[in-house]
Amino acid sequence: MSELTEPELAAVADRLAAAGVASAGPLTSDLIAGGRSNLTYAITDGRTRWVLRTPPRAGRTASAHDVAREHRVTAALMSSGVPVADAVLLCADETVLGVPFTVSGFVDGAAIRTQADLAAYDDQRLGTVVESLLETLAALHRVDHVAAGLESFGRPDGYAQRQLRRWSGQWETVGEERLGALAREVVARLGAVVPEQRATSVVHGDYRVDNTLLGRPGTAGEDRVAAVVDWELSTIGDPVADVAMMCAYRHPSFDLVVGAPSAWTSPRLPEVEELAGGYERLGGVALDQWDFHHALACFKVAVISAGIDHRRRAGSGSGAGFDTAGEAVEPYLELALRQLG
Repeated sequence: MSELTEPELAAVADRLAAAGVASAGPLTSDLIAGGRSNLTYAITDGRTRWVLRTPPRAGRTASAHDVAREHRVTAALMSSGVPVADAVLLCADETVLGVPFTVSGFVDGAAIRTQADLAAYDDQRLGTVVESLLETLAALHRVDHVAAGLESFGRPDGYAQRQLRRWSGQWETVGEERLGALAREVVARLGAVVPEQRATSVVHGDYRVDNTLLGRPGTAGEDRVAAVVDWELSTIGDPVADVAMMCAYRHPSFDLVVGAPSAWTSPRLPEVEELAGGYERLGGVALDQWDFHHALACFKVAVISAGIDHRRRAGSGSGAGFDTAGEAVEPYLELALRQLG
């Protein structure tokens, strides 16, 4: 079940009131997004709109779909200059909706998910969008996470080694044996060249255009990032890895993962080298040991793809991307090897 019932919405209103946010009337809701990730609802009392996020009500794992994590990081970043939605409420009491949930301010922005969405943007406007995306990521990486209250949000060092250990372990669970030798070669070669971490910052973990909202056309901030969303993978880590993940998603095989021609793979967007260079030019950290980080990011996308396909083969997933994600695994493994030379 994904819809919110009237009694559930009344309970949400009670929690908002207890947090000092009074409703002007009964709440109603519309499901904005659902599926493999968290469920996102627009809720309103007829006067004010908010966004409510919950994990899936079935099939979630202990470490995934962490809405509490999203709430904590966005609350910490609200005064940082990084555009985020206002963090309004975190309810960890699962008796209310059966899952934890968060409420944030509603950002009236444009969501760019598909290449069809990009058709509304001419090349000049699209250039503005890309520059704002890179400026925003660079600004995130300049935030003093200790001063922002995120000192315990994640371990500050050894990020690459931990990521390699985590994702190689995940491969052992979800990877197909026919690609096992290729995956093991990628892991071995990555493990032999893990670099020293030279910078530490808040890491979004899943940054690309469709995990932001852009300003509405005709507004003062049109074509610029109005809010960065989907923070469930955020942590403290190596900012170079964030840039590398953003660039790994540019490969055309990512369309197989999402099940449609995605906005971020569009040939109208800059190639990887231009994106990385633009990030540095706009104030980002030096992209030291880039080939390693880009290779690790490609391996992570391969494992993500394998995980989606694993769920399909187990009969627990269907819909866009589930039937095609498995086809992306081998290209991403091969891309990781090419990055390692």
